[in-house]
Amino acid sequence: MIISKHASKLSLPQTNPGVSTILEYLILKFPFIHAQVWYQRISDGKVHRHDGSLITALSPFKAQQRIYYYREVESEPTIPFEESILFQDKHILVAYKPHFLPVIPGGKYVNECLQNRLRGSTGINNLQALHRLDRVTAGLVVFSVNSDTRHFYHRLFENRQIDKTYQAIANVSVAENLVGQQWQVKNRIVHSEPRFCMRVSEGENNSHSKIRCLQQTANKAMFELTPVTGKTHQLRVHMQTLGWPILNDKYYPRLQPLSADNYSAPLQLLAKQLEFVDPVTQQPRHFCYEGNLSLN
Repeated sequence: MIISKHASKLSLPQTNPGVSTILEYLILKFPFIHAQVWYQRISDGKVHRHDGSLITALSPFKAQQRIYYYREVESEPTIPFEESILFQDKHILVAYKPHFLPVIPGGKYVNECLQNRLRGSTGINNLQALHRLDRVTAGLVVFSVNSDTRHFYHRLFENRQIDKTYQAIANVSVAENLVGQQWQVKNRIVHSEPRFCMRVSEGENNSHSKIRCLQQTANKAMFELTPVTGKTHQLRVHMQTLGWPILNDKYYPRLQPLSADNYSAPLQLLAKQLEFVDPVTQQPRHFCYEGNLSLN
């Protein structure tokens, strides 16, 4: 059994969904975790409040109370790629996340995620990711180092006061001459079935990306992608909209059968650059990962 070294935090909702105890809420909140697992975690002292006091099977539900628990999985894969730190000061840390490594714990990944790897290597146990990248996407991620200034950086991302630039590679036709061309993709993206996939729908636009072609070979092209909005899988859907789904995408244009990760064929999407005005120091920040995707 793999147990997380760091607690996961859960805030109980303002509206009671019809439960009497915290245990009942946890069972309702996580339908894919068997009720007996929560009973055992509570019996083992692995669920507690913010002050460290333990939750029991009879602890009453109280709105907005913070609950901490430790995720467990039978086993988890080891991702054979290394992260790196590009920048660190007393407020933030900027790291490169390799393909296949999740940013935070989720699913079958507990300790094998960028956040926990960095907590271990830096000794900063309260390090917290300020935004997310898909597990299969590589690139830059910003972390908060200082809990006293964290809210300033959260607000920066919430208000979209940060410019992000990505690279992507897609298969193209030999007859297409795309270098230098630009596209503004605007459409409505909604959840599909299964819900982790997205689709384009009729209705008011809620997504916007700027895309241009940088390089091209006989059958592939490299694109620069700038998301104006931040919908789930937005860039992957917008590349599909243009007719050039990102190379090695298992979701778009068609959801592929569930299979083990193919480490030799990562999704060709890279979060390459971040720019913003630091809300604490007021200095302009520009972070760029020096590596590139390859057309070879």
